[in-house]
Amino acid sequence: MEETKKYEPLRLKPCLRSYLWGGTRLRGEYHKTGEGVIAESWELSVRADGQTYIDSGEHCGESLADVLRADPAGMAGTRCGIAPFPLLIKLIDAQKDLSVQVHPSDASACREKGEQGKTEMWYVVDCRPESTLFLGFSRAVTPDELRRRAKDGTICEVLNRVAVHPGDVFFVRPGTVHAIGAGILVAEIQQNSDTTFRVYDYNRFGADGKPRQLHTAEATDAIDFNYGKEYFRPAVAAPGSVKEIVSTPFFTTNVIEVDGEVRRDYASLDSFVAYICTDGALRADTDGGSEKLAALESLLLPAEIDEAVLSGKGTLLEVYMV
Repeated sequence: MEETKKYEPLRLKPCLRSYLWGGTRLRGEYHKTGEGVIAESWELSVRADGQTYIDSGEHCGESLADVLRADPAGMAGTRCGIAPFPLLIKLIDAQKDLSVQVHPSDASACREKGEQGKTEMWYVVDCRPESTLFLGFSRAVTPDELRRRAKDGTICEVLNRVAVHPGDVFFVRPGTVHAIGAGILVAEIQQNSDTTFRVYDYNRFGADGKPRQLHTAEATDAIDFNYGKEYFRPAVAAPGSVKEIVSTPFFTTNVIEVDGEVRRDYASLDSFVAYICTDGALRADTDGGSEKLAALESLLLPAEIDEAVLSGKGTLLEVYMV
């Protein structure tokens, strides 16, 4: 009788991105291997412009895209596949304010660039005490007023400013104007899209010495002016418990507070599971193997893994499709 293949957890080696607003925390405090400014660490990505690689086991050194392509059902699950893989997971270190921006819906993204829209969520890993972000408008705004304020630099006056704290969760619908503020370190789970329309960028210049490009017309078309203040909620979970923090048609995210041992049953899920350790030191044991996780390290559990036992003490984000 042929032996059933056992799938192992896949340690992920991220793709690091440098932008003018980034910092050095991901390199200095969390030991991401890179030089200079690291603005984003793409923890799980199959995008051609920034691929994640496997950093352990039999697939070590292979791109995640190649591993998924070779065994889409076993690795990603039949509800997912790889055409295209649905998610992109990042860590974002905002040393400076990010631009005021908006992401399109699936419909407008396909019309503009021929790819998916961008529904996303943020989990605040850490932040400075005074840090804030913008999410939605503070009052009703018309397209004409948006264009005028984007041009004269007063747009922040009509945005909803929110104070942030470690453990906060923000859900960002497509069409919601937003900006991550200086001093915030977040884990971002999103649709597999990098389509962003900048509305305002504080009159900054890019590496080429020219003003950074704005996309006022595209942004005005993408913004849903019916949205008011977007909600957020703290991701507080009791030790040893699992709490759902975001559930969308594109992904579900849970926060797990591990203090000892937590057993997770994935037998009926039919989806990959991504782990991002946000603090502490953890271990994931499966029938196919074991991997340790330190703060801001990531694993991918193939869809064929039916059960995982988490041990140690720390906080874990768990992401999958339903």
